[in-house]
Amino acid sequence: MASTTHPVLGTRALNRATLARQLLLSRAEMSPEDAVAHLLGLQAQNVKPPYFQLHARLAGFGPEALGRLMEERKVVRMVTMRSTIHTHTVRDALVLRPLVQGARDREVNYFRKGLVGVDLERLACRARAFVEAEPRTMGEIREELLREWPAADPQSLAVAARCLLPLVQVTPRGVWGRSGQVRLTTVECWVGDAAGRVEEEGIDDVVLRYLGAFGPASVKDMQTWAGLTRLREAFERLRPRLLTFRDENGVELFDLPDAPRPDADTPAPPRFLPEFDNLLLSHADRSRVVPPEIKGRSWTGNQAHCTLLVDGFLAGLWRMDDAGGTGGTGARPRLTVELFGTQTPARKDEIAAEGEALLAAMGGAPGDVRFGSIHG
Repeated sequence: MASTTHPVLGTRALNRATLARQLLLSRAEMSPEDAVAHLLGLQAQNVKPPYFQLHARLAGFGPEALGRLMEERKVVRMVTMRSTIHTHTVRDALVLRPLVQGARDREVNYFRKGLVGVDLERLACRARAFVEAEPRTMGEIREELLREWPAADPQSLAVAARCLLPLVQVTPRGVWGRSGQVRLTTVECWVGDAAGRVEEEGIDDVVLRYLGAFGPASVKDMQTWAGLTRLREAFERLRPRLLTFRDENGVELFDLPDAPRPDADTPAPPRFLPEFDNLLLSHADRSRVVPPEIKGRSWTGNQAHCTLLVDGFLAGLWRMDDAGGTGGTGARPRLTVELFGTQTPARKDEIAAEGEALLAAMGGAPGDVRFGSIHG
């Protein structure tokens, strides 16, 4: 049964609990596929971040492992939470995409002025047939739809197709060390018979899984993560199965009874996270990871920077040059670390060691770590 009291969890306690769920207190002995499922997907607005996310979380991870899963069609890239691209297991692609359909429908409504006279059901059918014949670029989808609705706004037609259909980006797009134009087909077409073997999962199940990956958390936290509203009812149904807490501002937090909640003084090693890591995007109140005094420093305009955690909290930015040898110069890869504040020599040694491990695993060769401005 749920607790009838509401113990207060301080910021450091919330930090350590969240890091434990996110596999960031110590690297997990877990397969990449299982990790992607546990984390409910990896934010993948850009191609490389999912690989860096798993390097920060898994023992012995090499980028080829995730790339192989993509080529074997066991994980896919598609638009889900917050209308952004995520890397998901096939199961989660099929489970989570329908749950966010209401948000995608509202997105279509923003473009209704460009869709006057367009039958959306017919648009979805025509677009589905077109992309399932063979994967298509967004430009090709626009041109195909304009044939039937020449007076419509081309961009609005494309947005409608993207929102109405569960489209995935096919490989080689997203595979480590390869490149490819964005080409789209439906997830059902891409994974074939695997789609028929996936059991449905309701919103209550997803709430429990969210708490397992991001908890303890409030209703508003999960709504921020999912890009959805009106989740209070699901939390209330689950209340008898959950523990409840308060944060230092009095906000009610829910959690799984058997989820890890380490001591607030548990050591947290330095971790290098890529831009748009879900750790920094999946709570309404991000102070459990982002100190208020540096709020906003991980962004320039609408561009997120790669971030450094020290003692579990955002403490700097980083940039890798010649990652994977892409520069073709044969030079050693270099990691530039910009710290927001002063760190002890011992802590800087820990950061440098973690950076060197990152370069060796993801840069393709031993490299150099330097402290300075990432804009220099």
